Amino acid sequence: MVLIKYNAGNIQSVSFALERLGVDFTISDDPETITKADKVIFPGVGEASTTMAYLRDRKLDEVITNLKQPVLGICLGMQLMCRHSEENNTPCLGIFDQPVKRFIPETDFKVPHMGWNSLTKVNDWIQPDLENKSVYYVHSYYVPVNNFTSAVTPYTVPFSAAMRKDNFYAVQFHPEKSAEAGQMILKNFLAI
Repeated sequence: MVLIKYNAGNIQSVSFALERLGVDFTISDDPETITKADKVIFPGVGEASTTMAYLRDRKLDEVITNLKQPVLGICLGMQLMCRHSEENNTPCLGIFDQPVKRFIPETDFKVPHMGWNSLTKVNDWIQPDLENKSVYYVHSYYVPVNNFTSAVTPYTVPFSAAMRKDNFYAVQFHPEKSAEAGQMILKNFLAI
């Protein structure tokens, strides 16, 4: 298992979550190490354009899009797996042919969306017993509901809480901060 290292990210909290689960892992930005891993986690906290620049400088954009093993994108990691982000008008990896949009603040909905919110319309790799369970979010951008959506969360609009395409899995929330539900989601990914 490899956690992709880049110039931002929530690597420390993901590391602690994996340690609690007894998982052996390496933190690396080395293309060969990443390519040879049995599973890859692409964590994320940060800004889209800066992160994409870092990935491109190290040719990690090509490495990530060509991975054949299970890959889990978390938060910004999920957004960067999409085609384009409204955050600084950033072209992304294009694994999911979807846009990343900015939440429009409303009276009852502050941006960023921060705190606990529930999963609905759960399917695919997110277990059905996680329907209506709460997970932890911190984000200002979202992926609209689409054909790859595995779970939905409502906040100003319904958005993709989780997605899957082939060997690429992604969650907008932070499983490493989502208590029992998050631990179950990490276990689901590790069991793939």
